[in-house]
Amino acid sequence: APAATGPPTPTRPAERPPGSWPVPPALPLVRDFETPAHAYGPGHRGIDIGASAGAEVRAVADGEVSFAGPVADRGVLAITHASGWKSSYEPVDALVAAGEQVTAGQVVARISAAPPHCDQPCLHLGARLDDAYSSPLLLLGADGAVLLPWDD
Repeated sequence: APAATGPPTPTRPAERPPGSWPVPPALPLVRDFETPAHAYGPGHRGIDIGASAGAEVRAVADGEVSFAGPVADRGVLAITHASGWKSSYEPVDALVAAGEQVTAGQVVARISAAPPHCDQPCLHLGARLDDAYSSPLLLLGADGAVLLPWDD
């Protein structure tokens, strides 16, 4: 069978900053990362974490705010981290501005009341390494391994 093609993969090892959840990890994962078939194909370039409007959003790792403001109809915050990682958060009302240094766990935004990104209130967390979208779970400490059942 032909190999599936996907978005570009990072060109260097995925060194990642130590991650912390932007909202409490006990909240439900509403939608997982879905790798698009190609760079412009359909998919879900992040994860959606259940959260209520007004909830605090924390930086997943130390970094510098690279963007804070509206995109289309929602507030977006982007932070550049070590080793080429970038995280993005939406829909949010940013509490920090572009150029500010932030630390892991620092409150950087609040979930915006409207417009919602999901069918229910949630935080969309995106992650990129060298401008290639990756699962944000990698930033949060997941290693991407999948355990399969043992066959005798």
